[in-house]
Amino acid sequence: MFRNCFIVVGSILTLAYWGSRSLANAGEDRPWNVVLFVVDDLGWADLGCYGSSFYETPHVDRLAAEGMRFLDAYAACQVCSPTRAAIMTGKWPQRVGITDYIGAAQPEAWNRNTRLLPAPYQTALALQEVTFAEVLKQRGYTTFFAGKWHLGPEGYWPENQGFDINMGGTGQGGPYGGNKYFSPYGNPRLPDGPPGEHLPDRLATETAKFIEQHKEGPFLAVLCFYSVHTPLMAREDLRQKYEEKRKRLGLVAQFGQEGPREVRLVQEHPIYAAMVEAMDQAVGKVLRKLDELGLAEKTVVMFTSDNGGLSTSEGWPTSNLPLRGGKGWIYEGGIRVPFIVRWPGVVLPGTTCTTPVCSVDIFPTIVELSGEDPTRYKVDGLNLVPLFRNPTFPSDRPLFWHYPHYGNQGGAPSAAVRKGSWKLIHWYEDDSWELYNVKEDIGEKQNLVSQYPEKVAELKRLLENWLVDVGARYPTPNPNYDPQKPDGRVARRR
Repeated sequence: MFRNCFIVVGSILTLAYWGSRSLANAGEDRPWNVVLFVVDDLGWADLGCYGSSFYETPHVDRLAAEGMRFLDAYAACQVCSPTRAAIMTGKWPQRVGITDYIGAAQPEAWNRNTRLLPAPYQTALALQEVTFAEVLKQRGYTTFFAGKWHLGPEGYWPENQGFDINMGGTGQGGPYGGNKYFSPYGNPRLPDGPPGEHLPDRLATETAKFIEQHKEGPFLAVLCFYSVHTPLMAREDLRQKYEEKRKRLGLVAQFGQEGPREVRLVQEHPIYAAMVEAMDQAVGKVLRKLDELGLAEKTVVMFTSDNGGLSTSEGWPTSNLPLRGGKGWIYEGGIRVPFIVRWPGVVLPGTTCTTPVCSVDIFPTIVELSGEDPTRYKVDGLNLVPLFRNPTFPSDRPLFWHYPHYGNQGGAPSAAVRKGSWKLIHWYEDDSWELYNVKEDIGEKQNLVSQYPEKVAELKRLLENWLVDVGARYPTPNPNYDPQKPDGRVARRR
């Protein structure tokens, strides 16, 4: 369990040193400043510290070198809004009713030729839900949000959910106004900058400015990038850099097949690579500000993504290999994401963790860092602080997913549970099941459902009980489905 969580380079003396610092800091009364980065559509393999050899991410790599890198971290959903709701509330998306990206067609407006109609979903995060920003605000924190919100229309924006300052958070799922990723932005919560100003840099500038203005703390700064979501747009200097790198390395596009969709197999898309590096540079700007102000030792930094990388549609910009599939799919490529935590004096630098964790764990962890007792709140996530401090954190608790919708990326209505090394998937279209040992078969190539009937039965019971507990809604037969017409899961050609 806990001991298996660390891959440590160093001596026994080093471990003893950091252990003593951990205990000392654990007893301090002052609350920790918190900085949370959430990247949109960043794949598990899209960072240098997670194995990418094409994209360059030195600042996030530095963050990983100074903290802990989780190898088995998961988004609560394979698309954005449900995961964002889970991060903010610590609850499974099904419990708050946001199970698809907000803006997706409801069943009564469904016009795709699919076997099932998607389930209905809530189109805003209810104001009665408690966010970690509201908890920290009550604890005396100044709270700041920048970037993508996508949890409801005006009236449900960050300023209505506990954030003192909102720079850019609206109901939009992408930078779709103005000149998109470049000023003028046409964003009602982000004043335009000089023509051509780049959005990720601007969001980082605003975050750094907030930190400087509130350096006495405590503060909460949440930077949710619009990057690296479509539209695929990049700074010209970075695009040219990766065009040249692709040619120098002799990389060419390669595609395989995932169900009815083609899937990218090689990371070589120069525009996407440029978007990843621009995001990384923005992270670096915020980290530098913490260093300049002497706040790095007083601040816990977290970094993650809202779902897996986009590999089967909308430009097919990245590859998630060795993971299968991508955004919109229940396979690992759609739900396994980067997660990095830097906690000076508590987390030993350069460590990795293979304990499965999830988006729902962020709420109770941040609440604990503020000095509040997270058990006061009804959440589904686990406080991760004990994972850093003692060997009692459960390494085999079940994690769940339920997506009763059709993603734009080719995925179909599905549910899944992971417990220990095992992951069971249920496809609703044909009531089929798949079982994988994701420790031994990270690419989910060998379906073991027929070889381990007892494991299937065990995981089925867990999943079925959880679905009842969260009040899951289900897809229903589509009366307009015509098997003679093209299937609605097939994409337009690249």
